[in-house]
Amino acid sequence: MKKTFFLFAAAAALAACHPSTVLTSPDGRNTLAFDPATMTYAVLRDGDTLVRPSALGIAAREVSFSGFRFGTVRRTSADREWSQPWGENKHLRDHYREMTVELHNIEDRIGLTLRFRAYDDGVAWRYELDAPDSLTVTDELTEFRFADEAATLSWSIPGNFETYELQYRELPVAEVADANTPFTFRTARGIYGSIHEAALYDWPEMVLRRDGRGVLKADLAPLPDGIKAYIPGRFTTPWRTIQLGDKAVDLIHSSLILNLNEPSKIADTSWLKPQKYVGVWWGMHLGTQVWTMGPRHGATTENALRHIDFAAANDIQGVLFEGWNRGWENWGGSQHFDYAEPYADFDLERIAAYAREKGVELWMHAETGGNIPEFEEQMERAFARYAELGVHTLKTGYAGGFKGGYLHHSQYGVQHYQRVVETAARYGIMLDVHEPIKETGIRRTWPNMMTREGARGMEWNAWSEGNSAEYLCTLPFVRLLSGPMDYTPGIFDLDYSRAKADPGRIEWNGPNGHCRIKTTLARQIANWVIIYSPLQMAADLIENYEGHPAFRFFRDFDADCDRSEALQGEIGDYIVLARRAGDRWFLGAGTNGETRTLAQPLSFLDDGVAYTATIYADAPDSGENPEAYRIEKRTVTSADTLEITMAARGGQAVTFIPEKQRYETF
Repeated sequence: MKKTFFLFAAAAALAACHPSTVLTSPDGRNTLAFDPATMTYAVLRDGDTLVRPSALGIAAREVSFSGFRFGTVRRTSADREWSQPWGENKHLRDHYREMTVELHNIEDRIGLTLRFRAYDDGVAWRYELDAPDSLTVTDELTEFRFADEAATLSWSIPGNFETYELQYRELPVAEVADANTPFTFRTARGIYGSIHEAALYDWPEMVLRRDGRGVLKADLAPLPDGIKAYIPGRFTTPWRTIQLGDKAVDLIHSSLILNLNEPSKIADTSWLKPQKYVGVWWGMHLGTQVWTMGPRHGATTENALRHIDFAAANDIQGVLFEGWNRGWENWGGSQHFDYAEPYADFDLERIAAYAREKGVELWMHAETGGNIPEFEEQMERAFARYAELGVHTLKTGYAGGFKGGYLHHSQYGVQHYQRVVETAARYGIMLDVHEPIKETGIRRTWPNMMTREGARGMEWNAWSEGNSAEYLCTLPFVRLLSGPMDYTPGIFDLDYSRAKADPGRIEWNGPNGHCRIKTTLARQIANWVIIYSPLQMAADLIENYEGHPAFRFFRDFDADCDRSEALQGEIGDYIVLARRAGDRWFLGAGTNGETRTLAQPLSFLDDGVAYTATIYADAPDSGENPEAYRIEKRTVTSADTLEITMAARGGQAVTFIPEKQRYETF
């Protein structure tokens, strides 16, 4: 008869023999205390408890863990530097202290290692199983008992196993019933932290959910039969992570999630190239274009050539086409697509040849509609076809429920997303995944996993109440802690409801007349810097950019950054970020619904270099007319301070170009 076991549940009798084990970060500020008597961990910063003793463990069938005995406790440390082919920062430091605690069950020949790490920017742990047979996981017992839940403020989205496209909530931890991660918090003493996970492979995602005892614990996305995961006997779980800092921007600087992932499995990464791109996308959400063949079809040969010409003329590397392939007429029904065959009005061969001639990358889009078996069946054929055409970037989509009753974020979903990443790598294809599994740093190991959606993106502004300026000031401190986001920024026609009254515009459909972008134009420009993605889109209709002086910023912008600095900010209130690409710097600032003036020292600039600062700022009347902006140029150095004045829901963007360079005017 099968038995249910709880890892560590029978260890109380060993308390006298095994005192608490403590691991401290290299700077001595973060402490992870493991107590074998109760099989709990606690987290302290500067000696003050952040997470009080909380359970560790996994529940499964098949075996009993009675008779557990402690083995060796080992300690080690590492301090090394490593580089990645792209990222917010290309050069990183991996500096930690590690403690492994080995446990053994001689009768069932079960081994378990608890691996703990302490970094200056946080702590992490994982479970490493060694059993003779496969296991059926029914629960994870990991808890997060905050020292003062009532006084600790948190920012998160609700816990949901199907979508991340939810509104943020600012709540005391004591009022959180469930939450997805990253789960960002600030204690009464002003310590900032964020709970997440790293290296998620072959395991369901973790959300935080308050159980019947009132404890916030790990909850894993189930399979249709209720089981959490089926795993082999030798298995390593994802890391459970808590990033820590003294300021909100310290969380943005943390490299803990990436450091907990393995080095790249792609030997030659020279083909991985960050890009700027445009495409037929925004019009589909507005209703001016559609995905299917007909009078308003967006992905036509004529439209494709026009977009390629625009990209080539504006130093934009890629063009994305959605609705190019057969099957969109099945949307909402069978969800049957052909991922290699184009519609009759999209001459794929001609378009691919024209893109090559113009030096522009052709991007393709593959929407699955949740029909995972069909997509996996066609994947090899489709990817081979893309490679044959010279397509190196693919946007995938998973809008709709998975067939078979599987949840997007279950073990089934995680395994599928990973199969796509590895298959794409074999064909030299970079990925932009919408409706994804959340980012957990696997972009270090599989750097063709370039960017993901995984939150409410720009399209929500086209057919809903939209995304607030507060939301945009929260993203960098929560969702973006996990990794890049394809938000698709940069809408210049903010009050597009006016198109309904303009007889010269294409007829609009749906409820879009009441929708609009809830920022200023200057903030839209700043979002190209603030919302990091190595594949960064200018998302508006290209006719709204043609001849627009403010589009100069995107032409100068470089998505392939080398270094990033979060300069100042508070969660939900404001943010100032700077990124360097080569010898140029780009700054983006944004505020919530309040007007705001900030003094920003330019000490991040290289010493001894004079820069031409081109400032794209809110105009004095941007509060009443959000499309109003001003462009100003001045010479600055690292000794100067920039005054950033922003209208309510506004922002500012700046390019810093060494004065030895000369650029033509628009």
